Amino acid sequence: MSDTATYDPPLAGVEILDLTSGPMTAVGRLLADLGAHVTVVRLAGITDDSVLGPVVDDVPIQTAIDRHGLATVDIDLAAEADRKRFDEMLAGTDILVESSRPGSPAEAALSVRSIRSRHPELVVLSISDFGRDNEYRHWQATTPVLHALTSELTRSGIPGREPLVPPAELPYQVAAAQAAVMTVAVYLDRLRTGEGDLIDFSVLDGAMQTLDPPFGTAGSASAGVALSAQRRDWNAERQRYPIIACKDGHVRICILAKRQWRGMFEWMGRPEEFADPSYDKLGKRFHSPHLLDAIEAFCADKTRSELEAQGQAHGVPTAAVLTLSEALNADHFAARGFFRDVELAPGVVGPVPAGVAEIDGHRASALTAGHAPRPRPSHAPLLTGRQRRGQGLPLEGLRVLDLGVIVVGADTARLFGDLGADVIKIEHSAHPDGLRVGKPTTMTQPFAAGHRNKRSIGLDLRAEEGRELAHRLVKLSDVVLTNYKPGVAEALGMDYATLRHINPEIVVVDSSAFGPTGPWAKRLGYGPLVRAAVGFTNLWVYPGEAETFCDTITVYPDHVAARIGALSALALLLRRERTGTGGAASISQAEVMLSHLAADIAADALERRGHTRVADTQHGPWRLFPAAGDDSWVAITVRDSDDRRALRGVVGVTQDDDGRLEDAVEEWASTRSAVEAMETLQAAGVPAGAALHAPEVPAWGYYEQRRAFREELHPHAAEPFMMENVQIHCDHVADPPLGQAPLLGEQTAEIAAELLGLDAAEIAALHERGVLETPQVDNPPKA
Repeated sequence: MSDTATYDPPLAGVEILDLTSGPMTAVGRLLADLGAHVTVVRLAGITDDSVLGPVVDDVPIQTAIDRHGLATVDIDLAAEADRKRFDEMLAGTDILVESSRPGSPAEAALSVRSIRSRHPELVVLSISDFGRDNEYRHWQATTPVLHALTSELTRSGIPGREPLVPPAELPYQVAAAQAAVMTVAVYLDRLRTGEGDLIDFSVLDGAMQTLDPPFGTAGSASAGVALSAQRRDWNAERQRYPIIACKDGHVRICILAKRQWRGMFEWMGRPEEFADPSYDKLGKRFHSPHLLDAIEAFCADKTRSELEAQGQAHGVPTAAVLTLSEALNADHFAARGFFRDVELAPGVVGPVPAGVAEIDGHRASALTAGHAPRPRPSHAPLLTGRQRRGQGLPLEGLRVLDLGVIVVGADTARLFGDLGADVIKIEHSAHPDGLRVGKPTTMTQPFAAGHRNKRSIGLDLRAEEGRELAHRLVKLSDVVLTNYKPGVAEALGMDYATLRHINPEIVVVDSSAFGPTGPWAKRLGYGPLVRAAVGFTNLWVYPGEAETFCDTITVYPDHVAARIGALSALALLLRRERTGTGGAASISQAEVMLSHLAADIAADALERRGHTRVADTQHGPWRLFPAAGDDSWVAITVRDSDDRRALRGVVGVTQDDDGRLEDAVEEWASTRSAVEAMETLQAAGVPAGAALHAPEVPAWGYYEQRRAFREELHPHAAEPFMMENVQIHCDHVADPPLGQAPLLGEQTAEIAAELLGLDAAEIAALHERGVLETPQVDNPPKA
């Protein structure tokens, strides 16, 4: 860890006014931890006092965490002096964050467009459940409703039973990360152009794109099959990332790559039954139930710790399925100093995450006070020299080198490409990206989704010549992204300690399963293993039914970890405009995940220390109801007495018969389609959501109106791909470009000539030596 006195928070000097309440206060927390000066403003009659628990000693813990250390100002716009004061505050502000309800008197009274007209340089993040530019703007969301409408619910749970709502408040937590990325990207461009913008941010959009996107990048275990083609399938789940009973609990094992299967084969003592070379293929193993039976028998008499150690030793990714308590007591998180005791209210001291990013080896956290004040940014001297190309995108002029693999790697760089940066993927067939499945000249939907708007250079970083060429690209670049196991980037000469001497302005972000330091740092890790190791898998079960583990068909936390990485990179680019030098960020997927459980972790600790935890009071119902049709469900959530009164009116129950409301709702929903039930309830003001299956998502009216998806015919695919479209809704940002995902090394010659200055003979010679490579395509795409 670096000395606090030398740490320069990347968003230092950035002034933010935060008018939000409820779960989306998480946006302000993320920006404050990166160094922004966030002031909470309570406007009388405009901002509300919604808070988020759990509640301990009358303290709403999640709200207390999000607001810790932030100054609060009360303003009444009915008073002339306060109106003047507020306008003066806006004049000294860079970013305004607000969450007034669309169509409400508060929205009208705040009038963000009039604020923008008075302060055109201001970046306004306007948050609402369903956005403000569509017919659904008056609808209301809750966590189950968001899970339903993103399609996550239809992939969670045991087939034949109702879907299972995942733990925590994940839709809001991940949406906050997406909102922060887009806001900082627009603000970075505002320093170049002088013109602010108004971001119409929908929590549903953020949740759909960032939790487990139905048409986004899927994990390597998908074998190239789009997530949209996957449903709850118990047998597939058992094979994909199997959870196996052992002597003292359960472990999860990932056997995806050929080398991992070879390690498992050796570990089991080379059983003759599975010696056939066909078992090297993922599909063969997935369709061999006897193999899973054999692995289960092999593990039955061993403890979790024995299996973890032996699995790691044989190169087989293995993790114990821990309870949350077991995970929190592991030496790893203590060694990394991830939790610190914080006084959330007078006398209420509990453990709180000390930031989800490490910047230059230091925890990026507003919990640490005493940083020297920094000047407020007024322009971007470095970025101003990198002219926009006329695409209307905020990150035009930036160049990113993408060394990432699988989901985190794909998504982090793809965000930059979608926002206009020139993204160059460095890869080589000797160690291909795990998302590349099939022949070198074919394309799958998951790969296309994660690598659009990128170029690919086939470059062997194991060769000295290859590293030299990569370093020449670093000199011409702004950001380098990696998500190798700790130590690999150093071995390839692509770590920040090496690259900063080549280009002092470079920003390097590395992401890993458990972070760059600590006892678990070099563990083999995939998202499912991380979920098992931090206690999330153990929480993702039906209430009161241990071992009904249901987290397999999900890619969480990869997509949100990618957003934290992108946010850190953008923050460091902002600091670079102030200092002229780059910096490094490290992201731990495990810590990102634990940050989403922070409120419950703190509440549990406080309860053990003798504080009183207030029982949740729900007016109910708050659950899924079966609708007409096969595997058709609607989430219905009643937050308060007004919702309950509205629900009674919809289903025809009087207040005197309130005791039979839940039965009446079940009967009412069973005779209607999930969409019809949802629409009727939302019209009455009751938050409800049809549990959409992934293929149904693009055609739903809301997503159509938000231009959320587009269909692309890739030249190396037989069928069109459905892809995400708009990432950010604001006045001055265009839709993402139409650049299609490249084959491995598809632009090698182009990049070598354009950026490395090599002539045809030099390029041919490097190909001959295997330093460069280009795919051999029978019918190459037309230029």
